Amino acid sequence: MSKYFVEADSASKHNIFPGVQIQTAACREMMLSLVTFEPNAVVQPHSHPHEQVGMVIEGKAHFFLGDEDRVLGPGDMYRIPSGVTHRVVALDNVCKALDIFHPIRDDYL
Repeated sequence: MSKYFVEADSASKHNIFPGVQIQTAACREMMLSLVTFEPNAVVQPHSHPHEQVGMVIEGKAHFFLGDEDRVLGPGDMYRIPSGVTHRVVALDNVCKALDIFHPIRDDYL
């Protein structure tokens, strides 16, 4: 295993909700995750103490962030401050998003 390069097959993988899988790579202070949503998968409402920013890279999903919601597609970005309740509903196709967390999420290591 390399100190600097993360192979896809050696990345930490978790099923965080039915039909929602993440793969992560982390340093000491921040974490990158690739989130794959199966069609119509739902990330249930939740919040966490971590700051989160991200970008949809494939497909579309309906994001509910605090008191706002929007359908996002490739290239659309979002930011979720610490403590803000959010949920995501994938639309009819596979959706992928990149997320960055600060600080790292120990539950995703």
